[in-house]
Amino acid sequence: MKSFLRPVIGIALLALCLPATSFAAKKTWTLSSPNGRIKAEIKADGKLSYSITFDGKQILAPSEIAMVLSDGTVFGEGKVTKTYTWKNEEKAIPAVAYKKAAVDDIHNCLALSFKGYAVEFRAYDNAVAYRFVSTAKKGSFNVKSEKAEFNFPEDWTSWVPYVRTDKIESFEPQFFNSFENYYQHINLSAWEPKRLAFLPVVVDASDGVKVLITESDLRDYPGLYLNGQGGKSLKGVNAPLPKDVVIGGHNMLQGVVQSREDYIAKAEAGRSFPWRIVGVFGDEKDLPGSDLTWLLGKPADKNVDWSWIKPGKVAWDWWNDWNIRGVDFKSGVNNETYKYYIDFASRHGIEYVILDEGWAVNKKTDLFQIVPEINLEELIAYAGSKNVGLILWAGYKAVEKDIEGVFSHYSKMGIKGFKVDFMDRDDQEVMNFYENVAATAAKYHMLVDFHGAFKPSGLERTYPNIINYEGVAGLEQMKWGADEYDQVTYDVIIPFVRMAAGRMDYTQGAMINATKGRAYPNNSSPMSQGTRCRQLAEYAIFEAPLTMLCDSPSNYMAEPECTDFIAAFPTSWDETVPVCGKIGEYVAIARRKGNDWYVGALTDWKARDLVLDLGFIGSGEMTVFQDGVNAHRAASDYKKVSASLPVDGKVHIHMAPGGGWVAKISK
Repeated sequence: MKSFLRPVIGIALLALCLPATSFAAKKTWTLSSPNGRIKAEIKADGKLSYSITFDGKQILAPSEIAMVLSDGTVFGEGKVTKTYTWKNEEKAIPAVAYKKAAVDDIHNCLALSFKGYAVEFRAYDNAVAYRFVSTAKKGSFNVKSEKAEFNFPEDWTSWVPYVRTDKIESFEPQFFNSFENYYQHINLSAWEPKRLAFLPVVVDASDGVKVLITESDLRDYPGLYLNGQGGKSLKGVNAPLPKDVVIGGHNMLQGVVQSREDYIAKAEAGRSFPWRIVGVFGDEKDLPGSDLTWLLGKPADKNVDWSWIKPGKVAWDWWNDWNIRGVDFKSGVNNETYKYYIDFASRHGIEYVILDEGWAVNKKTDLFQIVPEINLEELIAYAGSKNVGLILWAGYKAVEKDIEGVFSHYSKMGIKGFKVDFMDRDDQEVMNFYENVAATAAKYHMLVDFHGAFKPSGLERTYPNIINYEGVAGLEQMKWGADEYDQVTYDVIIPFVRMAAGRMDYTQGAMINATKGRAYPNNSSPMSQGTRCRQLAEYAIFEAPLTMLCDSPSNYMAEPECTDFIAAFPTSWDETVPVCGKIGEYVAIARRKGNDWYVGALTDWKARDLVLDLGFIGSGEMTVFQDGVNAHRAASDYKKVSASLPVDGKVHIHMAPGGGWVAKISK
């Protein structure tokens, strides 16, 4: 693996701390958040552990942390040799293609040094995070396992995304998964011991406090799963490093692990390891606004010009099965069809068109073999003349085969980026693939949308050209499971859980909508559960710098009022403000771009009246799309109205069952 993939910090960061405090005989330290509401107690009495309180109440009981190396060395044992405490300089960090223009970085720190390693803790006003750092100056080693305990004081309920598989006889088959599943809301003691859950996970603590478990700066290291053993505790599990991987799976585009090493990662001396994050939110409405994953990611190279990155919307072909009408050619994977999509995108100011699976010869694992129906040079030229960029879909193994060659070749042709799919793992080998792709794409000024991927884990800060991640059971599920899945309830869970980690490639925008019990799977004419206004509102609710318009251009052109509205939506923002919400019931979020605000709200299958307090916006004129009076019967029924923002900022809204509400407010 190339050296640029090694996330090195060493002891250099610790050297920036204030002078060492006395540590003689001391075994317990307390670290407080800047506002004083969160306190972490760290103990190093032969074993390393920490606990967390919020407003004086215990949120996390003492939980051990450690890293066991293959030679028997244990990070997490031994005597503390030095301690450092310091207060971070409060600063606003500019962000690229994000949900706000700048992110406030305010935290306090504690670092404990041991022989050969250190542990750094940070306390934010909404979290405690820790990471291990190797402080040896040279050499390499293997990490055999990591201990990451999350012990809770009570048997609280939790929002659990189990790995989607029927093969739970062991953890091994669960390490191969798409990171898409619906949530079970269960007590900690009800977790199934044989099953793994992927991150993020949210636990309902007492007094309405929500605890978010996730990770960041996940580079050159496997991702973390959680496993319960029938009590009040969860433990971390990591996939071992693959030993033998063969090409297989979907259309011969996946890496199928045949055997694994007896350790989880290879490592070099002087490197840091991922941040383990325990978010603590006194108000659950603030979960969708979390910046923790982004903040704890390695900063992007400040010497690199990232101004070429252009977020935007995408006219998408695969979800609607290239199903267009009223044309004099046979639609499908061919130039005539894609010119039609390009024309549609151009007329509506949509920045990109994607060529999804089908443009390259099937089952060849070769992105230089293009099907004869596609003349890519002609399409690139045509799209360029219409001010539309093209993005190509690609399978994991086809890209891995020649990462440099693929990005070099297609960037010279004029392609703007790749949607890379079917990784479906997060062991160390595939994690290095993510970073190698991001770095190579950045070199050639190309965007990357990681589909078939795990959740965001900080790499999108390091490489802002990572414009999206999937890791979400998005609208594509409706093509084959509309009568099986409860997408409406899922939609009001994920802003608080999955999206708390960051951007997600959900792919909304359906123009065929169905009320409860009336949606059914249809590959060529798929539909959404819930109302039309729900689909429109999701452009304000869901974070995605690269946002799909999933439906057919023919369907959009039949609905010009809705199409014009969503086609004009920004996809990166200057400010994001969570307005209100309750996990699994409803959510409302406001986002600002320039002088304009966009506010969206979603409900579950219950009709709901809400009062949105938008006083922070001030004055403004509202263009509102709201559920029609008959939306409970005909899901596509909506009403567009204009109004002034009330002087008191209080906006009364009504949503039908499975409904939504969305407004643009112009100053």
